[in-house]
Amino acid sequence: MSQQKTRTTLHAHAPTAIRRWRNQAGALALIATGTLLAGCASSAPGAGQVPSTPAPAVFEAGSATPRLVLTYDGGLLVADARDGTVLSEHKLEGFNRVNPAGDGRRVLVSTAGGFRVLDAGAWSEKHGEHSHHYTSEPSLTELVFPAGKPGHAVVHAGHTALFDDATGKINIFESTKLANHELPRTDDVALPEAHHGVAVRREDGTLMVTDGNAEAVNAVKLLSAPDAGHRRTMVAGSTQCPGVHGEAVAKDEALVVGCEDGILVIKGEKMAKLEAPDAYGRIGNQAGSEASTVVLGDYKTDKEAELERPRTFSLTDTATNSLKLIDIDYSYSFRSLARSASGDALLLGTDGKLHVYDVKTGREKRAIAVVEAWEEPVDWQQPRPAVHVSGSIAYVTEPASKQLHLVDLKTGKISGTVDLPEAPNEITSTEG
Repeated sequence: MSQQKTRTTLHAHAPTAIRRWRNQAGALALIATGTLLAGCASSAPGAGQVPSTPAPAVFEAGSATPRLVLTYDGGLLVADARDGTVLSEHKLEGFNRVNPAGDGRRVLVSTAGGFRVLDAGAWSEKHGEHSHHYTSEPSLTELVFPAGKPGHAVVHAGHTALFDDATGKINIFESTKLANHELPRTDDVALPEAHHGVAVRREDGTLMVTDGNAEAVNAVKLLSAPDAGHRRTMVAGSTQCPGVHGEAVAKDEALVVGCEDGILVIKGEKMAKLEAPDAYGRIGNQAGSEASTVVLGDYKTDKEAELERPRTFSLTDTATNSLKLIDIDYSYSFRSLARSASGDALLLGTDGKLHVYDVKTGREKRAIAVVEAWEEPVDWQQPRPAVHVSGSIAYVTEPASKQLHLVDLKTGKISGTVDLPEAPNEITSTEG
């Protein structure tokens, strides 16, 4: 077992912690005049329609067939998630990223021109008290949600929010309305200025957005659900989150956003800033779980580093508004964070092991040797081992050997290893 220790715990209700609850009036005072976000009329269906092509043959399956989508330099692979067998390969020039579309069947590929729809070719349809399951040949459709710089795509509460870093425009659509022949109707929000940001549409229709520009991003706003005229108004906000990056949703729809000096917790219409113990304590990547109130995050302290290889990670408990830092004896990258179905924190270390932690105590439960030891490359686009969880299986990529490893989280053992035709980079999955 790797050595680790609990470094710091900050409780929002403790005298030493800094707690900044924001009510509506206070939030409005934080935002300068003229920076309110504007809602736009929803896009009509048909605008993204593509010429019809012969549909692939459809077969009924005995159960849901989850699938994986992996990127490589110049294309994508679709694999059967049950055993890792590669089903299809799709050439797509450039550096591509993949995001769940939210409908259990499709994946959104962040590529030149926008978010392109890939049909993984497996889905389920409810019929009364049971479901029917189908499979077909995966296909990279011609449907694209236009974006100059496609950034974060966040699925939550049955809706998918797409963020265009080039314009600051957000497209929101009902996840299950996605199809292969035309784009769904979208609710569009235009931010005052373009920036690398993120948006999350909550169950009640409210929308969390970041706000800033190319030079700085330090504001987080909560907008109301759209009215009959598709307008949203600000109900809460904070400018106390320098270098805003990343988001995650925990149990009871608590939402966190990373900052360069801690993390911002949003519950209802209240925002609480949890300060990092270091002057520069960046939490830029997070992994949440609906089974846990705790959010797993990275933690970096060297603002001047070209690439900091961290040896600390963070656990933010949204129930108690407390931030806990855990020191470790290995490093990791932004593709190393994941959660198990039960809410355990998973870190894929540069020591080649998949480390499993109890999020309440920060104690390591087990360490599973999976890949060879590795070092994070300086260029963030370059491949490095990544972990992705679907069901009870953790999928770990190993670019150096062009392999995909399947780790059974119930037994803590590798249940399979697959040789891939290309060196994998990013990975995601569909439920099928």
